[in-house]
Amino acid sequence: MQSNQKGPFQPMTLVASLFGIGMILLANILEGGKTRSLYQPSAFMIVIGGTFGATWASCTMEEAVGLVKGTARMFRLPRVDRRKLLETLIKVANVARRNGTLAVEEMLPTIEDAFLRRGLQALVDGWTPAEIQKLLELEMDMDEHHAMLAGKLMDAAGGYSPTFGIIGAVVGLIHVMQNLADATKLGEGIAVAFVATVYGLVAANLIYLPLGTKLKKIAQKDSELRAMIVTGLELVASGANPRKVEDMLAPWVSGHGQPPTPEPPLKEVA
Repeated sequence: MQSNQKGPFQPMTLVASLFGIGMILLANILEGGKTRSLYQPSAFMIVIGGTFGATWASCTMEEAVGLVKGTARMFRLPRVDRRKLLETLIKVANVARRNGTLAVEEMLPTIEDAFLRRGLQALVDGWTPAEIQKLLELEMDMDEHHAMLAGKLMDAAGGYSPTFGIIGAVVGLIHVMQNLADATKLGEGIAVAFVATVYGLVAANLIYLPLGTKLKKIAQKDSELRAMIVTGLELVASGANPRKVEDMLAPWVSGHGQPPTPEPPLKEVA
């Protein structure tokens, strides 16, 4: 049986981003630079604030909420045991073969996964294999579409960020040009102006684009798991033998744990 419970906090994404930023700061120090020279609140406001505003303007409120939820979920992915899910589907196949699909209704309260439970309810209600497949695939496609939008919004932020870095540099250079009379401050002023460019590039390549890629991978993993459920329920609805269900779903479990303990073989129905 699959569990929808949230897993433990997974800081890998955060640690990886901080590691990349740390390496940049360390390299700056090794080159003789000072960390405080990279601290420019105005540049930060232009790059981060501008990127946030542009991304917000490019999406609907529903998409913005989905992005927040998706980003939060990235750090606490639900526990997914494909081996137990396969065992559940094999058990369903046994019950359906022995006692008919109506007997599967007794299993519904024990099923935690809402997607699987919805498919089993359709099975109990007498839907055909093709109808069950169409129902679940439609929901799967819509969920994947909304989940992918979160990743695409992060990608969009990754595209805006370097541009706002350039804007920050131009704004800084404008101030430098206004103070050309003081030649002693030209070098420092130009250096400060280009800090915004650094902010834009670092934010894009160590935060927005990596997070966008991860969000899309999570969406693909969810769809992969649901495809396993759709295939399993289609087989059960068509009256497939539990052994056939196990063999057909084995590729989804390969590499995700030991194979399930098979149910006792059924007697052939005359």
